[in-house]
Amino acid sequence: MTEPQTSSASRPRQPRWSSYQPNVPGRGIVAGYSGRFWAIVVALGAVTGAAASVLFELLRLVEHIAYGYHQGPFLDGVAAAAGWRHVAALLVAGLLVAGSAGWLRRRPAIGATEVSDALWLRAGDVAPVSSLARAVLSIVTVGLGVSLGREAAPQLAGAATASWLAEWGELPVWQRRLLVASGAGAGFAAVYNVPLGGALFALEVLLGTVALPLVLPALATSVIATAIAWIAIGTGPTYQLPRYALHPTQMVWALLAGPIIGAVGIAWVRIVQQAAAIRLGPRARRVAPIVVFGTLGLVSIRYPQLLGNGKNVVQLEAIGRLSVGLLCVLLVLKPLATASCLGVGSPGGLFTPTLTVGVLLAGVLGTLWGHVWPGSTIGSYAVIGGGAFLAASMQGPLSGVVLVLELTRNFDSLMAPTLVAVVEATVIARRLGAPSIYSARLRPDPDALSRRSAGTAAINALDRVGVLPPDEDGASR
Repeated sequence: MTEPQTSSASRPRQPRWSSYQPNVPGRGIVAGYSGRFWAIVVALGAVTGAAASVLFELLRLVEHIAYGYHQGPFLDGVAAAAGWRHVAALLVAGLLVAGSAGWLRRRPAIGATEVSDALWLRAGDVAPVSSLARAVLSIVTVGLGVSLGREAAPQLAGAATASWLAEWGELPVWQRRLLVASGAGAGFAAVYNVPLGGALFALEVLLGTVALPLVLPALATSVIATAIAWIAIGTGPTYQLPRYALHPTQMVWALLAGPIIGAVGIAWVRIVQQAAAIRLGPRARRVAPIVVFGTLGLVSIRYPQLLGNGKNVVQLEAIGRLSVGLLCVLLVLKPLATASCLGVGSPGGLFTPTLTVGVLLAGVLGTLWGHVWPGSTIGSYAVIGGGAFLAASMQGPLSGVVLVLELTRNFDSLMAPTLVAVVEATVIARRLGAPSIYSARLRPDPDALSRRSAGTAAINALDRVGVLPPDEDGASR
């Protein structure tokens, strides 16, 4: 007895890049990639890793000159510096941003100067010269104490290199967008020594998909860039944590705190969205950075933890070294400082500032919970909650968990409560319709959107990624 035949029209249509046997040799993983594409992947990883190393050394040089210290953590150097150094460093940063206000806000005729804009509004076109100049300005101002992340500079360098190489190699648009995301993820990976997290960041957060054929290019780029950056940045984890023991109180806390973390994450994303939407007039663009950064310098004399991306604050709270009073103060001032810097047009990243806000929030909630059910350290709550806040704010649960795992490398015992908190916080954020901190920064470009039908505009990454090639039957998006 033979099986009944079914027509191709009656078969359910499969998603692109999927098959009933996804790991059949010769199918899927490398299909559609030429030798030239893989050569570009290798070159992109090497160049991005080298760029991240140079930018990291520039960051350290600026920090040491600005605050007059020679070794040790940034926060220690800032806390020991005289008050006038705080104000002077931030005023210099304000003058730099104010002096470049025109081209910071101006859109290039071709290409973008932000990774999100390039991927989601310009089909992967990055303006190389303007983007590299913006990367250098970003790393210098963060070194001077601006409350933004250092990862934006290597991300821009990787994305600009990817766009240029894709143009040189005459690659199709979907491969160019994949390379731009991979280059940005590789820059992220190199500066924080998180190769797997950088690849997942490129796929889940920037492209909105973790399709199997896209994994190898993103992962190869991140691994190569990270290995190159080891020469300057080293191989150690970003955060040094003690060995935390799993306790039932952590699981219960994660169940209760997850929704709260998700709700506060939504508020943080909305703050970022409002700050990014600020439109200053020509005169205000030249005055506001000086006023805002000067004020930040004055406040930082009392609270030096506000300066920089917040890395040292995360480290201190992860080992329980911050008082609950200071946690509450910083939980208010750090988001305000970061949003203010973003609102006046300063370039910079949001990853570590977001992680910092999450750790501060979790530290407060964990301290309160410790009075209800003692048995675990405050630092363990900070790590669990920080990962959940990061995942909800980025709309990237996988990348959020993996990034915390790689940043600490001492996280195994806390995996279960962290996953619980991550799921709850991310579900809350998605159900209430919050964008990610990266899409919240988008500035819609009417010209780019009008070119959507010609294939030169990107598709909203949260809904339709648009990086994949046509189906096997020839259909295209």
